[in-house]
Parts: sequence; C-alpha cells; structure tokens
Amino acid sequence: MFKKSFLVLSVIASTLSAFAAEIAAPKVAAIKPPEKELVIYSARKEELIKPLLDQFTAKTGIPVKMLSDDAPKLLARIESEGAQSPADVLITVDVANLTIAKDKGLFTKLNSKTLNKNVPALYRDKDGEWFGLSKRIRAVFYNKEKVKPEELSTYEDLANEKWKGSIVARSSSHPYNQSLFAHLIKVHGEEKATTWAKGFVSNLARPPQGGDSDQLRAVASGEAKLAISNSYYFGKMLTSELPEDKLVAQKVGIFFPNQKSAKGELNGVHVNISGGAVLKASKNAKNAQKLLEFLSSAEAQDLYASLNKEFPVLTTAKSDSVLASWGPFKEDKTLLGAWAPHSKQATLISDKVGWK
Repeated sequence: MFKKSFLVLSVIASTLSAFAAEIAAPKVAAIKPPEKELVIYSARKEELIKPLLDQFTAKTGIPVKMLSDDAPKLLARIESEGAQSPADVLITVDVANLTIAKDKGLFTKLNSKTLNKNVPALYRDKDGEWFGLSKRIRAVFYNKEKVKPEELSTYEDLANEKWKGSIVARSSSHPYNQSLFAHLIKVHGEEKATTWAKGFVSNLARPPQGGDSDQLRAVASGEAKLAISNSYYFGKMLTSELPEDKLVAQKVGIFFPNQKSAKGELNGVHVNISGGAVLKASKNAKNAQKLLEFLSSAEAQDLYASLNKEFPVLTTAKSDSVLASWGPFKEDKTLLGAWAPHSKQATLISDKVGWK
C-alpha cells in the first residue's frame, strides 16, 4: 500500500515539475524561413526605381535583385531564356513595349483586386497582364521670351507653317515620339497623320538629336522656340541642385496641348506610362504580384511623384508640389492599348517623311 501511494505521489510530482518547467521556459518563436529573392528586369534607370524597391524590401522583407537594360534587349533576353528565365517581373517604359511583350506571350494574367482598384482601366491591360505604375505626359515646352502660351494650342498645330524653323525634337525612333505619333495615327488615320508629320518635320530648327533634356536646353538657349518632351524631365530640372539645370527651367514654360480641341483632334494631352507585369516564367509569382501591388499603393505612388516627378496612376495619391504648380489638365481618353499597335506604322511613316 505504501509503495503504491509513493509511486502515485512520484508521478504527480514529476508531472507538476514538468508543467512548472514548461511555464518557466521562454517561448521560442518559430523561425520564419527567409523570403525568396525577387528578380526584376527593368528598363528604367536604376536611380529612378531603386528607392521604390528598397522601400518594398524594408516593408515586406522580400529581397530584390535588379537587372537594368534597354527594353528591346530585355525582351530578347526573356525570350531566349524561356522557361528557365530567372526573372519574375518586367518593369519598363512605354505601353508599346508592354504590348509587344504581351503579344509574345511573356506575361501571366493577374486577378488582383488591389491592382484593379489602384490602377484605372485606362492604364492597365484589359486582360490583366500588365499594369501602369506612373503616367508620363508628353508636353510642349516654350521659350518664355519668344512665345506666349496663348499662341499654343494642340499637337496638330505644331505642323502649322507659322512654327517653321522653331521646333526641336529627339529622334522619331525613340518610343516617346513613336507613341505620340502612333496616337495621332489612331485619331486621324494614316493619310492625315502623314500630312501632319511632313509639316512637323519642315518646322524643325535642327536635325533630331539628343534626349528630352537636350531639347529643353535648346529652347532655353534660344536655338528653338518650342520642344516636345516628357514633363518629368522639366520637373527634375526645376528641383535639380545644378545651377545650369535651374537656369534652363527658369527660361522654359510648360504647356499641355489639346485642352480645347476641335472635333477630330486629340481630346486632351497624350499620356503614356511606365508599367510592370509578372513574367510567365516566374518561380516566385506570389511575391512578384505583391511587388506590383506595392508599386500601385499610395506609399509608392507618392514616391513616384516626389522623387521622379511622374504623375501617379493612383487617383488618391498625394499631389507633389511641383506637379501641382502646373495646374490641372485634361487627358485624352483613347485606350492606350488602342494606339500602341500603330507604333511600327509610326516608324515607317516617320522614315518616309524624313523624321529620322
């Protein structure tokens, strides 16, 4: 009897001791495995996109590796790599590049409520394969001493002979000009667009050369009265620490064309995008989608505006003070996917009329 009682008491004591030890022992959290690295192929300059990617990593813990190159080279690389491509996401400029990649079957369809909410339908693929992440306005810039803004009106008017020898532009082969001309082809048809291109070329003050910033410098120096450029180049000059950039920005004014268009003209300013998509070959598609959703969020969209001077696609994003100072403007509502297929046609016509 005594032995039985002793045995029972021993079991109870042992159990209580183990229970007490369990309570006293510190809880050890389960170790979360590290997130798999996302690989980004980017046609955007590293300094423009890296702050956004760094913010994404800080917020999510997902590491990011980026390879930068020109869009055509990146598309060729993705195609050659095929299913073995290490890339998860393509970030590029110009809807034409996104359209080409989609037509090549390089993207995967996303059913993201977040992206569909944050990115207006005008700036995303109807099939959910690519999404605009920032808006790029192709504006007209003028020398404040030589041109009054009330003299300006539309893109179409840039072919008017009153501007003979007054305009500078970069090469027609660059996607920014290809897309603007493709948009004009969509709106006017090939015949009228060709006539416009001839008039525009005859009004050039010099052969096409340099980038958008070079066109603004030519206007500021008096070499030309007008230039076509993406607005963020001007925004970056306004906020530059370089005195020579600030001087250019002081001498140049920005004008948004086609705000009071006649019937048959663009009904608002030409808008292009930078955008992103998840690649079909991605081995990390879930985190790839998270990245695009982050880039469309208010946090990232505010950075697009404040750092890069690009207009957000998210309508509720904060208004950057520089962008807000330019005032409101009307955008042409032609679907981006409707004029993007005319890019090749734009190149052929440009060559034909001598816009090199």
